[in-house]
Amino acid sequence: MSRQRDTSWSKVAGWYDQLVGESGSEYHREVVLPGTIRLLAAKPGEKVLDVACGQGVLCRMLFDRGVIATGVDASAPLIERARQMAAAESTAPPPPHAGADKPTFLRGDARDLGFLPERQFDAAACVLAIQNIHPIAPVFSGVARVLKAGGRFVLVLMHPCFRGHKETSWGWDDAKKVQYRRVDRYLLPRKAPIVAHPGRKDGAYTWSFHKPVEAYVKALRAAGMLIDTIEEWTSHKKSDSGPRARAENIARQEIPMFMAMRAVALHQK
Repeated sequence: MSRQRDTSWSKVAGWYDQLVGESGSEYHREVVLPGTIRLLAAKPGEKVLDVACGQGVLCRMLFDRGVIATGVDASAPLIERARQMAAAESTAPPPPHAGADKPTFLRGDARDLGFLPERQFDAAACVLAIQNIHPIAPVFSGVARVLKAGGRFVLVLMHPCFRGHKETSWGWDDAKKVQYRRVDRYLLPRKAPIVAHPGRKDGAYTWSFHKPVEAYVKALRAAGMLIDTIEEWTSHKKSDSGPRARAENIARQEIPMFMAMRAVALHQK
């Protein structure tokens, strides 16, 4: 068996924890997490798995809505941070659950979810993490295995078409007074390092793995899941002043920042 690349964020856990914070970054709070929760459509008492959960922000939000939430992440520091924040919040009266007093957090590789029981979860999510994991096929097959028949899987990622790491950028057409998104590469898979502290010789880094949209569609189908929804989410930010403010706002609303897919597990009886 070939050795899989270590794609956990343990080496950059401190940097990532500061970046995201206790309640998620501004993009998490304003766009990503509200959209994820809406697509999950989890009811009180349902069991939801967050794959590559990081500090557990989504799990804690789901728990507050009466959901039995479990988070899995390969990074020991991030899992420990998730447990600490969940324990700190557990002093408040818990919402009604079927026997859970706080979210559960487990250390484990998203590419090997065999330690979880089959068909246990009503829904699952992987939020802004799949582009830092390679390969993706075992992630999707593992999720399909732990979902109940008809279970929902919500996948959220930076839009592969317009937000490729180091291969897309904003441009300005002075003649047309238009801000546009430049795409230098798209279709071929590739990887690129994400450096936590640029400029440091010993700066910790992790990896970003670009794939076109079709790669995710094919991998989900191969895992036995059928996509029933695709959404493209734009930035919530707005420019209030400056000569390019109008063009910047139009560009933000025309060119999506995130892509979300919801797939349903199709188990054979």
